[in-house]
Amino acid sequence: EVQLVESGGALVQAGGSLRLSCAAFGLTFNDYRIGWFRQAPGKEREGVSCISSSDDSTYYADSVKGRFTISSDNAKNTVYLQMNSLKPEDTAVYYCAATIGGLYGSSCLSLVEVWGQGTLVTVSL
Repeated sequence: EVQLVESGGALVQAGGSLRLSCAAFGLTFNDYRIGWFRQAPGKEREGVSCISSSDDSTYYADSVKGRFTISSDNAKNTVYLQMNSLKPEDTAVYYCAATIGGLYGSSCLSLVEVWGQGTLVTVSL
């Protein structure tokens, strides 16, 4: 069974940091791009970042560039999202996804094949 399992969501104060993890089971890591999306209450889901494990190319949305870092541990089939300098507007449910999108730019967020269940990040003032 193909499955993505997120962890690491929590309540944190503005300016703080969190690291989210996305563990992949039942899929060959190098066949997919792994992306992070988020959905805030009352808003549409948006793509945040993605990585291609085959060449470590990455993409970041402008809203998180310079604050978030995505990385991949291929031996553990796990992708991480290090989130620093968190803001209240980063509050959302964060989902990881396995995609078959392009290798470069935001195209790596397209063509989602598998979604994780989500993990809640709450940033307080």
